[in-house]
Amino acid sequence: MRTTKTFSSQFWVNPKKAVNGEVLIYVKITIEKKRLSISLKTKIPLELWDTKLKKAKGNSARAKEINKHLEIVKSQMYQCYLDLRGKGQELSAQNFKDYFLDETDGLKTLQDLLTYHTEKIKNTLTAGTIKNFGVTENYINRFLASINRKDISLGKLNYKFLCDFENFLSGYYPKGHPKAMSHNTVMKHIQRLRKMVTLAYNMEWVEKDPFRRWKTTFEKVDRDYLSANELSNIETHHFPIERLERVRDLFIFSCYTGISFVDIKNLTPKNTWIADDGNEWIVTHRQKTNTKIKIPLLKKAKAIIDKYANHPITSISGMLLPTITNEKANLYLKEIAEICGVEKNLTFHMARHTFATVVALGNGMPIETVSKILGHTKITTTQIYARVLDHKIKADMDAVQAKLFEQARNNNELLKHSRLLEKADNDIWVDYSHLTKKQLIQKLEEYQNLNK
Repeated sequence: MRTTKTFSSQFWVNPKKAVNGEVLIYVKITIEKKRLSISLKTKIPLELWDTKLKKAKGNSARAKEINKHLEIVKSQMYQCYLDLRGKGQELSAQNFKDYFLDETDGLKTLQDLLTYHTEKIKNTLTAGTIKNFGVTENYINRFLASINRKDISLGKLNYKFLCDFENFLSGYYPKGHPKAMSHNTVMKHIQRLRKMVTLAYNMEWVEKDPFRRWKTTFEKVDRDYLSANELSNIETHHFPIERLERVRDLFIFSCYTGISFVDIKNLTPKNTWIADDGNEWIVTHRQKTNTKIKIPLLKKAKAIIDKYANHPITSISGMLLPTITNEKANLYLKEIAEICGVEKNLTFHMARHTFATVVALGNGMPIETVSKILGHTKITTTQIYARVLDHKIKADMDAVQAKLFEQARNNNELLKHSRLLEKADNDIWVDYSHLTKKQLIQKLEEYQNLNK
């Protein structure tokens, strides 16, 4: 069978491998001058095989059955060839064999995986995470288009593919952005691709994990936070514009609770709880991780809740605080920063870093407690948020210095005491009868000086 100049197939048998007079039927495919044989796992008596016509000879029931099977195989092979070309996949002898026999990735392609993964996470992950995966899928398709492909079989995913995808992302300028992606952003997209490929590997859609030698690296980034003075300036400034005052209050509330914007937006009066000691707590679940968080309210956070208890927006919406969209909040925070003289890229997320670093750790709260309040599942995540401030380092070093000084003083007193005892023990055996009165007085003064 010959369809184009690049693809041909032919049935054949190997008489040398006959067993009990029967041989296996093979099909030899040739694609771009590369040949490969596929066993049909069908046996035929050697005397029944027509070496010239490449099929069973005669009109016996066995011959008709074998020839019918060969015709079906021809049709299937041609359909596989059309599928490969239609999907824009690489057309090679090995790829055709894999596709035809379903030995490795079979009919499963990268687009099949993307479609399956999208359906799988639709009801299991948060909207923000689903959106992030959608962005990554978009970049995967852009990369495939850059190499003139619409799809690729999962069996063709290898280390080179990952390196090429990384290079593509590193040089890609997203629409509306003045510069290319950062290294960490590139790694996050590859990390999401890795999760999808791992899913395919676990479902046995791919025989080998192309990420087995891949190492994801992230550059350390120092996240900004407000200093105590900057926080005080924003907190005490009077804003005549209501929208700025409201966004300021939401930001300050986050600074004194560590609650993220999306979780503040979901708070209702039912999330507040009065403990037996009369103190008010907020009890909720983080939308991002579904982790339960319980936070005792500081007085400044409680004052903001009380301030908006009867606000028109909270009265109608039934929410704890009057919120707006995250985009608007961050836009208004830029105005607030300029008015208050804060020369930082003020964002709402900076409030969580400010809480962890300035409000919590800066006032002696253990990092384990900070991690619990922020709703982190790993303390290493909290370490990204919370940094040790300079004044805390100075205070801790002063405490160490005080202990060292106390130890040195104790050691000196102990050394002085031991020398006195040693001197006294030695003097017990000394005869002073030969000394004059003046010499005895001088010896006594030496003992007194030693005891000082």
